[in-house]
Amino acid sequence: MKQTKPPNFMLVVLGCLIPVIWGFPFGPVLDMDVTPRTTVHVNGLLGCNHFHGAAVNYSSLLLEDGPGLLYVGAREAIYKLDTANISDTNISFSLEWAASAEQKRQCLSKGKNNQTECYNHVRFLDRYNDTHLYTCGTHAFRPRCAYIDVARFTFVRFEEGKEKCPYDPTKSYTGFIIDGEMYSASQYEFRDIPDIRRNFPFPNLRTDDSPTRWLLESDFVGSALLRESINSSIGDDDKLYFFFTERNTEPTAYSSQTKVARVARVCKGDIGGQRTLQRKWTSFLKARLVCAIPDYELQFNVLRSVFVVEGSNVHDSVFYGIFGLEWRNVKMSAVCQYSLRDVQTAFDGPYMELQDSKWREYTGKVPDPRPGSCITDQHRALLLNSSRDLPDNTLNFARRHPLMSKQIQPVGGHPLLLQRSADYTKIAVQQVVGLDGLIYDMLFIGTDEGWMHRAVKIRDRVHIIEELQLFEEKQPINNMVISQKQNSIYVSAPSGLVQVPLSSCERYTSCYDCVFARDPLCGWDGRTCAEITSYANRSSLVQDVQMGSRGCTNITNDGFVMHRTRAVMAGDDVLLQCDIRSNLATPYWTLNGQQLQGYGVEFGYRTGNDGLLIIGAQNQQSGHYRCYAVENGVWVPVRSYVVRVQPVLPPASHLSGSPTALPESFFTTKTVPTPSPSSGPVEQILSPPPAQLPSGPEFQTYRHMEAMYISLVAVLGGLCLVLTVVLLYVSFCAHNSPNARKYSQQALSITTASERKRSSHFELKTISSHCNGRMEGRSRATSRDGEFLQIIQMDIQTTPSEEPPPAPPLPMPPPLPASEYANGLSATLPSVLRKMNGNSYVLLGQSDSEMTSPLYHSFTEELNRILEKRKHTQLDIQPDESSV
Repeated sequence: MKQTKPPNFMLVVLGCLIPVIWGFPFGPVLDMDVTPRTTVHVNGLLGCNHFHGAAVNYSSLLLEDGPGLLYVGAREAIYKLDTANISDTNISFSLEWAASAEQKRQCLSKGKNNQTECYNHVRFLDRYNDTHLYTCGTHAFRPRCAYIDVARFTFVRFEEGKEKCPYDPTKSYTGFIIDGEMYSASQYEFRDIPDIRRNFPFPNLRTDDSPTRWLLESDFVGSALLRESINSSIGDDDKLYFFFTERNTEPTAYSSQTKVARVARVCKGDIGGQRTLQRKWTSFLKARLVCAIPDYELQFNVLRSVFVVEGSNVHDSVFYGIFGLEWRNVKMSAVCQYSLRDVQTAFDGPYMELQDSKWREYTGKVPDPRPGSCITDQHRALLLNSSRDLPDNTLNFARRHPLMSKQIQPVGGHPLLLQRSADYTKIAVQQVVGLDGLIYDMLFIGTDEGWMHRAVKIRDRVHIIEELQLFEEKQPINNMVISQKQNSIYVSAPSGLVQVPLSSCERYTSCYDCVFARDPLCGWDGRTCAEITSYANRSSLVQDVQMGSRGCTNITNDGFVMHRTRAVMAGDDVLLQCDIRSNLATPYWTLNGQQLQGYGVEFGYRTGNDGLLIIGAQNQQSGHYRCYAVENGVWVPVRSYVVRVQPVLPPASHLSGSPTALPESFFTTKTVPTPSPSSGPVEQILSPPPAQLPSGPEFQTYRHMEAMYISLVAVLGGLCLVLTVVLLYVSFCAHNSPNARKYSQQALSITTASERKRSSHFELKTISSHCNGRMEGRSRATSRDGEFLQIIQMDIQTTPSEEPPPAPPLPMPPPLPASEYANGLSATLPSVLRKMNGNSYVLLGQSDSEMTSPLYHSFTEELNRILEKRKHTQLDIQPDESSV
């Protein structure tokens, strides 16, 4: 008997979690899945500058705000740009730094990729001193570092870089130079052993890897220095923090969770031990960062980026982290905020100990002085002036107990922000003072597809003001730096660099739009939305970051909205458009001041993203429609319509009297056969009921027009009869002439040329009232009851076997009155001819024959102009919603 293979445990867990992930019923208490208020595509960006050099993979950014310089490290090149305008190539400089041909050949011999790996990728770029920069690159899997003279922007010296830069350009890396000391963290050398190092000056320090490995397959994402020695009452030391994700060795409730986010700390004054931990960190400690949704036991355990925000007191500092899921096929990101005080509490708590290959909390006695602590006044009182003076029992304990037991929970106990449709890659934060005097954290978050979310933290939530598409091609955001001097943020990606203003207040065109944005950088001055920093006196500015709904007066008055009038025939479907820019606004409709309740076919209404659809309009649906955008509890009018539903005209057999000069859409069309068998169907205009006929002088005018129409029809009928006789005579002569074949070809060429001269290749075709009809070639069938006219676009190809019949001229109705029916009426046509945007015209007929009536020429020329214009303009910003 064949045994069934047991299901993969990972797949089972993932299958159970996916429904939970995609169906979070957080409710109003924990609604973290935030939707950006507005979406701006790359062609709608305002005030942005772009830089695209000859190189690719722009990753390293060094901003010097004082002199206004931005240094950019890319693949085999370093650029020096002006922060005022990075697009200005006249003042930009480039420095090529490519690996030699011999070095690339050796890289290939090691089995590396000559398309990506065998180049010099600049991974480190920082200020060394007042006159020089220091940079390091992978250099085709043989790292090199160099000094750059700032004034001349040239290399002055090169040196070995294998202890300062990773070999592989895809390996994670972080580092900085402070006070002439270089610190870095990465997976160095070919063994991919992670390490946190002090590269210079002497003595060089690194992490320990025996008997307990301090770092396990660590991917570093960031680092920071916090000067905790300033104003310290205990003589504390400055500390360096490194953030990374590593392989998990702790006990966990989920066996499938193989990674964990960490923060590690070392003391800046650490110089290693005397006998134990020589040239190793004596102050290394690490703790776990937790970013999870407690109610759902969902752990975001992969740290992708971090940004530290220093407070006025260093102990009040916070840092933001971007987290993702371990499963790459699930796209989701979270943002958590942590307090430095909570980090310090974890490092002052109990230790973990490795017992029988498992980590457990250590409950024994802790040596004194405390392992992993920095040198303070208390140590100096015991004549312990440096780490080399620490006793061996303290250093041995620190060597075997690098991990802390207490986990670091985020502020509030849950993430600030959740994104189920984007993978965040980078974050930068700036603090801004609003008009209410409160300090707000502005978050700039990059995605893996080249977008940036501009958000603001409000209490324990995050409001995404807008999402910006910075690059046309999908690509991850590599790095971001903020310039307060230029009021800009510089964003790098594989293809280039973009300078983006920190705010785009001019994008908001009304008071409520400016207030709803909840942007602490913007305020409404009564006429425009502008940056508050440009006003010395801000008392007249309006801003509401906390609620996003207060400050604007008379915003519910619809006097400034667009008004339209729609006149339609009963039974037609009508779409009333209502374009809402905000993704957070909900459209609501009212009819004669009463809110429309219920939507669907049974109610006669249906709502969508583009407006309100009236299904089968009836007389009771006439009235004044208003569309409101409801956001933050405020109703803001967007569009206004007056809809008039006209009754359907009775059949032609019940009509009597003379036709009246009513609008064109008040007439229905019906195809009837002509007396001549070769002339095909023509259209007959049916007059409205006699009850609508005017009297007095106007009646005489209409009688004259009736006579004119009858005369015109008689003349055209005679012309058709004459033309038919001529064609029959020519055909008879051609068949009996020796040169019949020649004359037939000439006639065919003339007919084909005539067809090509048509200004618009459209043709009427009869269709069933229930479904679209299909006809081969040109339509010549006579009409039947229940048929309608359809316009089809023809690609005319005449063959020798075809003899196209002449198209009879059609009488045209008088022009539309412009005053009473400015928006026109909807033609009584089947649903296959309806256009939901109300922007279609029905072409009733065109002919090449000469017409003597000026009404024919004016209507045809006007219609051709409209069709030509619409052919080049598929979607108008404010489309004419007439239906003729």
